[in-house]
Amino acid sequence: MKTTTCSLLIIISLLQLMIPVNTEETLDSIIKKLKETLSYGGYLPSTVNRTPSCTSVKAVGRLASCPAGMTATGCSCGFACGSWNIQNENICHCLCLFVDWTVARCCQLRK
Repeated sequence: MKTTTCSLLIIISLLQLMIPVNTEETLDSIIKKLKETLSYGGYLPSTVNRTPSCTSVKAVGRLASCPAGMTATGCSCGFACGSWNIQNENICHCLCLFVDWTVARCCQLRK
């Protein structure tokens, strides 16, 4: 019974491959995309022309603030505390009761 079912599925799959497909439309779309790419000289302009600039800020206690214009992207806490959150997009807050230091990873996009 299993071999009959498998054989039937194989035959159906082969029959689907034999059905004619309209490849003209697919080929036209590929040629159109190729022409668009070549019209840019092989260079596709990026919509983002910025590079990230990051720094780390270390502070004593449970809070570390990023400089103006920068966003906190990650935090690190002393005394092996792995629980933290980011407040107001620029302040790292360690959530453990005993923390001696906090580091904020601060980044900004600049041209």
